[in-house]
Amino acid sequence: MAVRGKHFELSGLEFLRALASGELEHSPIAHTLGFRVTEAKEGSATIELEPAEFLYNAVGSVHGGAVTAIADSAMGFAVSTTLPASVGYTTLDLNIRFLRPVTEETGTIRATGYAEHSGRTTATARAEIRDSDDRLLASATARCMILRPESS
Repeated sequence: MAVRGKHFELSGLEFLRALASGELEHSPIAHTLGFRVTEAKEGSATIELEPAEFLYNAVGSVHGGAVTAIADSAMGFAVSTTLPASVGYTTLDLNIRFLRPVTEETGTIRATGYAEHSGRTTATARAEIRDSDDRLLASATARCMILRPESS
């Protein structure tokens, strides 16, 4: 099972640091939405996104799905920083609370995910999405399933 594709031989933390440094390419979803990993530490990961009109919904703000996608990615990446090579994760469930609208005028937003628990089969994480003035725009929680290679 190649959870991180050709980079699956790296630990989660090594993989994310390589993304943040530009050594590795971001995923297709990151390119589509325009987000990038900017920092990875043991137990946390930060993603930044420049709000753009192509992400807007019908009422003139960034669609909640785009904000949810960066929250989900930040939480999953935070869990990933706790995992060795060949071990991956997938989101089981996610809850998000939107507190403020996001528009181009908001400026760069950042989603920081924190791994709160990383066990053998599941992990839990939380995320905060903030603007450049450090105002909280949304908060999220998630549970992830840990994907270990099958025994031969």
